[in-house]
This record gives sequence, structure tokens and C-alpha cells, in this order.
Amino acid sequence: MPEGHSVHRIARQFRANFCGVPLRAESPQGRFSEGAAVLNGQSMTEVFAVGKQMFAHFDHGDWLRVHLGIYGAWDFSGDIVVDDTIASANGRMGQTNQRGTVLDTAGENSVSSIGAPRLSRMRMSEESRVADDNDTFPPDPVGAVRLRLLTPTVCADLRGPTACEVLTDAQVAAVIERLGPDPQHDASVEAETKFVIAVRKRSVPIGQLLMDQSVVAGIGNVYRAEMLFRARMDPYRPGNQISAEEARQLWQDWVILLAIGIDTGQMMTMDGLTPKQWKAAMARRADRHWVYKREGLPCRICGTNIALAEMQNRKLYWCPSCQT
Repeated sequence: MPEGHSVHRIARQFRANFCGVPLRAESPQGRFSEGAAVLNGQSMTEVFAVGKQMFAHFDHGDWLRVHLGIYGAWDFSGDIVVDDTIASANGRMGQTNQRGTVLDTAGENSVSSIGAPRLSRMRMSEESRVADDNDTFPPDPVGAVRLRLLTPTVCADLRGPTACEVLTDAQVAAVIERLGPDPQHDASVEAETKFVIAVRKRSVPIGQLLMDQSVVAGIGNVYRAEMLFRARMDPYRPGNQISAEEARQLWQDWVILLAIGIDTGQMMTMDGLTPKQWKAAMARRADRHWVYKREGLPCRICGTNIALAEMQNRKLYWCPSCQT
């Protein structure tokens, strides 16, 4: 499942290509025909993410809520304008982009390397592919497209989401109220305090709390493991045994890591890298994480083998020595 940084990147891509233009909305699959009919002809006025969910506002007052879940994906095709705040990644933008963000010769994020000239296609999800540049526009729907949003120059196809629905203002507010804070959506002191209180009032292990979207929105398995290692915190430690200062430090680290993820498209969690090490880490997951997917390998700090267990049916990675 894409973690929070991926959904923020998708929202930015929509802002760069779809806002302010009357859209054609349809449901080739047929499962979202009524919702598409409501959105058809409207202009998108605002798009943002909260955690793993995206919310798009339209000029008649309707909202589109999309939660990609495990299998969902957005495919973009046409004259794609890449938001210059987003680094490109060989047409792949999502959690499992293992090739890494393309860097230019100066070591900067290069949007020109996206490989997306006219009539190309990029996918923002768990899997991706690039279509033949000679495809006609708009391309024929491929697979079960739940929703297609179309401008004269750009097409976005949604497949396999957990949720895709049209909501009112009140319904959107209710959904967001149920979610924990997301520092990219709300960077206020109040949001930080909400997280601290949510962590410290429960006896649930912190490794479980960080995955609870009502506690904090957007953290998944990778960020959970890496944040706890960076904090040198036992994943089984109950939330009510964590000090307010420790909880605030977790939040502040999430602010930093989420911003890096949005900028680079990668869940980069290691500090103090040289430019050469950074470039290697962008190209290879094994070089950018402390503990995630490193079970049985020596800890980068103490040499103890990284442990693997299950917590609520999700894999948990940690160092039994550093995180005591």
C-alpha cells in the first residue's frame, strides 16, 4: 500500500494538470457511473492528501475522495506537466519504486528525466509501466478503469481503489476528523499535540500505534520501522510509557521524513550521507534504510542481526540491541 508521501505526490500532480479546467469524467468499468456523472463538466478547484487518502474539490461544491488501498493506482497519459516540486523517477512514482529518483549531473532532482514526452504514460501506484509513445490520445482504457478524468491534453485513469466516492463538505470533514494528523496537511502545534496525546493515552505498543491511521495519518510499514529505529525505541513499548518529549520527537522526525519522501519519491530514512552515498541510496533500497527488509543482516550501528516479527499481521523490523 502506498504510504503518505506517494499520495501527496499524486495530489500535486493533479494540481499541476487538472485544476481550473472543465473535466470530462466517466467510468469505463461502470462501477462509478453515477459519481462520474456528477463530476462530469466540473472544474477541479483544490486537491490535497491527508495520510493515504486524496480529496479533490470541484466548482459545484462536490468532493471526490480516493483511497488507493493495496491495489489502487492512477495512470496519467498525455501532455503531462510534472509539478516542479516533484522529483521524477523514470515514470514511476510510488512506494515500490526501487530504481530510484533520476538525478542529473549536478546531483539535483531532474524532472526532464521522467521519460514522459507527449502521449506517454506514467503510473503512480505499487506497479507501473510506460506506454508506447505512439499511442493515440486519449488512450483506450486498459483493465477495469473505475474513473477516468480527462482534459483536452491529459488523462488520468483510476483502477482498483479501496474507496472512490463523491462526498459533501460535511462528509469530507467527518472523514478527516476520524484521521490522525498529517504534518503536510496541518503543520500546526495543535496537530503535533493531538498526536502526542493519542500516543500517550493508550497501552498499545508504539509499533502498532504508528500504523493506526486515527493516531497519525500516512505512516505505513516502512516508515514505522525506520522511525522507531531512528528513535532507538522498542516497537513493543506501550504508548502510555512514552514521554511527551519522546512522542514529540517522533512527530518531528515524521515531519522531516515525509517531506523528503514527497520531494524525492523515495522513503529515504538515513542521515549524513555523502553525495555519492545519497545517489546510490536513491537507486537502491538496500542503501537507504536502517532496518526495513534487512532481517538477518547486521545492524548498521551495533552489528546485531536485524530481527523480523509480525505485529497485527504486518512485518516488523527492528534491532534488538539498539531498540531496547
